[in-house]
Amino acid sequence: MMKILQHSVMMMFMPIIIVQCEESIYTYKGCKVYDVTPMTEDDVNFLHSLTENENFDFWSLRRNVGIISTVLVKPNQQDWFENSLNEKKIPFMVKIEDLEKVLNNERQSQLYTRNSRSSNSDGTLTFDRYYRHDEINKYLDNLAALHENFAVRTIGKSYEGRKIKAIKLTNGDGSENKNSIYIDAGTHAREWISVATALYLIEQLTTGDSLNILNNVDVIIQPVVNPDGYEYSHKFERLWRKTRSRSSAFQCIGCDPNRNFDYHWGEVGASNNQCSETYRGQTPFSEKETIALRDAVKEVKDSYLPETWKEIDEIAQIGANAIANATGTKYTIGSSTNVLYAAAGGSDDYFFAVDNIPISITMELPGGGFFGFDMPASKIEETVKESSIGIFAMIQAVSDKYK
Repeated sequence: MMKILQHSVMMMFMPIIIVQCEESIYTYKGCKVYDVTPMTEDDVNFLHSLTENENFDFWSLRRNVGIISTVLVKPNQQDWFENSLNEKKIPFMVKIEDLEKVLNNERQSQLYTRNSRSSNSDGTLTFDRYYRHDEINKYLDNLAALHENFAVRTIGKSYEGRKIKAIKLTNGDGSENKNSIYIDAGTHAREWISVATALYLIEQLTTGDSLNILNNVDVIIQPVVNPDGYEYSHKFERLWRKTRSRSSAFQCIGCDPNRNFDYHWGEVGASNNQCSETYRGQTPFSEKETIALRDAVKEVKDSYLPETWKEIDEIAQIGANAIANATGTKYTIGSSTNVLYAAAGGSDDYFFAVDNIPISITMELPGGGFFGFDMPASKIEETVKESSIGIFAMIQAVSDKYK
């Protein structure tokens, strides 16, 4: 997500899963993934009626007729689901017959690449694999040691005690009048490509052609908002989405950090069912991870500019146009409710409406492989390069607008 604060902007990456299909390595054996195309409003409403059912895990769920939604269905509900779709004449296809086979291929590829190498000899990253949280923190610390203009700070600790770090990138001119861009990623644990994109931005602002951006703005990047969930998705349950906080009063673990911010908390799109993947948390800011992000952004900002949703759309459209012109990939611009789904308690709305940050944008990154969260390692570099085109275009637009 990107938010602009005068003396401060912010960007959050959330490409657009918890399925209870066990801990050791969680198995998705027999789980199928479907592409479903609702043709009427009744079809759309039928799909939305399944979102609180733990047997269904929607990876994408649109509000619009004619747009494909993707859903994982556990074995015990597959016959009922297919029969229901056929009765309602809703078009569908089985996208993945056995999810476990797909994920096992990913695990083997990750293990091979991780054992092959961890970084280039000069300390820069390679983008042929996904990095673990401890590797990311070490990378940030090494960058700060090598560049006197960069500073790494621990902005908090996760529920399980992992350090949550952010790096501030400047050109060292000492200016106190620059705007700042705050970029965070890895809010939802399974969205590994968002973390990779944040790391690629750091690389480009350190060694690439985009280094001159720091002449106009300071950039703060937090690569992993939800480190406990991120690590859990690597070690045990690939499609884990939430944090890993626990309450003795409940059996299920964690909450959706992007439903935990104190703006329209607990309203439409956020669940009060602790076992739901969109569980809002027991209270606003019940999670150490969301508190850390909130407080870090508040420390960066000091004054604000009046702003409107129209101007946010203009900035977002600049990013979308830049990507389309460079690669042909088209992004849709609009509110989450209109384009994707309602999501009360999100950080983008919170920072815009409560903290008065004038530009607050969520960028849903592209999926890959057979489904949206399983971007193959071979596609990481291509994807982060494409995404960075739009992000840097938005940063430049913000820099020009708020000089």
